[in-house]
Amino acid sequence: MMNALNNEIILVARLLLTALFLIFGARKVRDYSGTVAQMVQEGFRIPVLPTLVSIVMELPVSLAVAIGLFTRPLAALMALYSLGTALIGHHYWTVKDAGYVDSMDGFYKDLAIMGGFLLLSITGPGKYSIDALFHIAAP
Repeated sequence: MMNALNNEIILVARLLLTALFLIFGARKVRDYSGTVAQMVQEGFRIPVLPTLVSIVMELPVSLAVAIGLFTRPLAALMALYSLGTALIGHHYWTVKDAGYVDSMDGFYKDLAIMGGFLLLSITGPGKYSIDALFHIAAP
């Protein structure tokens, strides 16, 4: 029974893993100046660079994973991005005030998302993907 559902579950997993990034990537584009200001607040000296990196990772890269295009390498890349956002955006070990729990929560959620992308990079995109449609092999 479970084997019959594997491809459907992988499709749902891809869509769920990428939904957050697609939503927030679109928000970053719509509020580009606010995103740059947030990067300044995070301490980046050249805030445009991390803004552009985050937009690229959250829109075209996560969209490619969602539709199953170059899934394995891009899922691995998204895992690294999730690790980066955890370490850069949620360094709860330095927070001393009421934001401690929220920061710790964000850190471990990013690690959980990283785990999902790592698993997807190993399992592959499943039958319902551009990779399967065009027989794109993982590198």
